[in-house]
Amino acid sequence: MRLSWMVIGLTALLAGPLHAAESAKAAVAEEKAEKLEKKVVEDAPAPKKTETITPGEVQAVDPAGQAPMDDSITCLARTLYWEAKGADAQDMSAVASVVLNRLGHDGFPDTICGVVKQGVESKACQFSWWCDGRPDQVEEAQRYDVAKEIARKALNQQLKDPTGGALYFHDRNVHPDWAKAYRKTAETRHFLFYKPNQALAR
Repeated sequence: MRLSWMVIGLTALLAGPLHAAESAKAAVAEEKAEKLEKKVVEDAPAPKKTETITPGEVQAVDPAGQAPMDDSITCLARTLYWEAKGADAQDMSAVASVVLNRLGHDGFPDTICGVVKQGVESKACQFSWWCDGRPDQVEEAQRYDVAKEIARKALNQQLKDPTGGALYFHDRNVHPDWAKAYRKTAETRHFLFYKPNQALAR
């Protein structure tokens, strides 16, 4: 009995510093992400290696997929997880490109969380998962880890944009009326991607 209490006590002692270290790592990642999204908005040069988010740092952010959506990494990773549910890493990367393409673009906010949550006030969300009335917590830890890694690479500007600068997309299984007014720029296995048609914009 006494030995088991010693083991529990030792585990608690070790868990405290480990939790603190992970929290510190997450805070560093969130701060870097905020600076990286500003670089995208300002069309600044690609970040130096010291400015990029590491794999360990990104995994420390929202490890259980239950945190409030109030930082760039969580907002982007949760969007990739839910928007590309059942899709592959290529589809997730393309969705990440759309989010970053919108950053600071006319008609869109200049933060990732702003882009993801846009339209919530009028119940006309740009990303349907954000106001579908269902819980937004993660259900599959492994898929969320993939989403976070893609979010990390996107923020670090380490992904090529496979969408051709798209600002909009939809699932292949739907045929929204709005798509007729836009120019298709790319396709993936699950999605079609669009940008404004310059001829119509004049």
